Amino acid sequence: MRGIRKRFGELQALDGVDLVVNEGEIHALVGENGAGKTTLMNILYGLYHPDAGTIRYRGREVRITGPRDAIALGIGMIHQHFMLVPPLTVAENVVLGDERGGPPLDTRAIEQRVRALEERFGIVVEPSARIEDIPLGLQQRVEILKVLYRGSELLIFDEPTAVLTPQEVDELFVIVRQLRAEGKTLILITHKLREVLAVTDRITVLRQGRNAAQLVTKETNAAEIAKAMVGRELKELKARAATGTSLPILQISRLEALSDRGTPALRGVDLVVREGEIVGVAGVGGNGQSELAQCILGLRPVTEGTITVGGADITRDPPKRTRARGVAYVPEDRRVEGLVLPFTVADNFILGKQDREPYARRGVLEREAIAKDGDRLAKDFDVRPPNAKVIVGTLSGGNQQKVVLGREISESPRLIVISQPTRGLDIAATEYVHERLLEQRARGCGILLISSELDEIRALSDRIAVMFEGRIVATLDAADATEDRLGLLMAGHAEAASH
Repeated sequence: MRGIRKRFGELQALDGVDLVVNEGEIHALVGENGAGKTTLMNILYGLYHPDAGTIRYRGREVRITGPRDAIALGIGMIHQHFMLVPPLTVAENVVLGDERGGPPLDTRAIEQRVRALEERFGIVVEPSARIEDIPLGLQQRVEILKVLYRGSELLIFDEPTAVLTPQEVDELFVIVRQLRAEGKTLILITHKLREVLAVTDRITVLRQGRNAAQLVTKETNAAEIAKAMVGRELKELKARAATGTSLPILQISRLEALSDRGTPALRGVDLVVREGEIVGVAGVGGNGQSELAQCILGLRPVTEGTITVGGADITRDPPKRTRARGVAYVPEDRRVEGLVLPFTVADNFILGKQDREPYARRGVLEREAIAKDGDRLAKDFDVRPPNAKVIVGTLSGGNQQKVVLGREISESPRLIVISQPTRGLDIAATEYVHERLLEQRARGCGILLISSELDEIRALSDRIAVMFEGRIVATLDAADATEDRLGLLMAGHAEAASH
């Protein structure tokens, strides 16, 4: 790809970008949110058309007018948000849109073809399983099988580890290396530098729609890549003096709750968070972390046990009353639970207090006050662009998270419950979120941090609780929580708690 340009209205998304990928390599395309990574790959896959520039594939210039052209050339794309039909089986999803032989479908023959692909590339997933019944890590494997079924030789992965657990990431990289060994070429769109260094051959860095660096993975390091991405040295998290007091802000005792399917999700959970303390909750997704946060906020009924905040029993309180006691909540899915995407930044900043002065009087919204505070908060929390009239759904993931975080901490809460705070964020946005959380800790706020990122948990937490099958199997001081020890506990090896 040479001299690729693409403009969306006033935004110059790509400004003369070059990308050269060698056959049979794993190539990382990295950069901050909004750097142009996904736009460039959407052009290669035919979802967007470039305003200028050329694409050469396997030695000849090509014109890609849509995904059909890309697929015909042997280019496939695994999107960050999976495009699967939940009620259908794995095999049915793999062949959807490419049903050879026409109706009626020969289910047995389809499953045999899918099994043959699985065996060749080492991708294990049951062809007859329904998508709605399998975890995200396996759903991603189905997306990979879809592009392989169509004969793709160049595979584009858009943020492939954004929704995966650490164990699923390791399993994905085994598959990625096997694909390379079979002669496939892979492009990984990502901003996770540890993963870039672990699995890729070469790296292209984009910054603000332009080329910033071209690197050979084995000859570089995380600091050099990060500097190329953001244009400056990143700050290191400073060693933190203990600020926690003996005063508990959150106390949970023998908590039990059911999942959406009516099965036990929490089994006798005991947990304490003190003022000025960050308690991390580690665990493979689906072991009760989400339900724990929902119970604290009054979003899920508690079947047994108690929850107190500042000594007040909130076990049966509705969300509005819980929040009135100074509890802030940053949910794991900002787009679904944290924001109203068609609303402006300003309107999202006042969610939860839109019926109070100065934002409303006698049931009528005070637009001037909303706009004024919206602009102030957009500036204070470094939302880009710093314009509160912008529709929040058009912002990058990092800026959307700044809106949620800004809304939740702008009123100085006593307790913050925050889940997957940096999922899908680039390194600069991650740095920003971490700094804001440490500021709240220093102020004396208690923080319950739920994250699948072990590096994040270990860097920020004073103590770490590990969840497995709805129970807290151990609570460790951060200094004692090695990655190996946490990994064993996350897999259910309770004996690791005493090592």
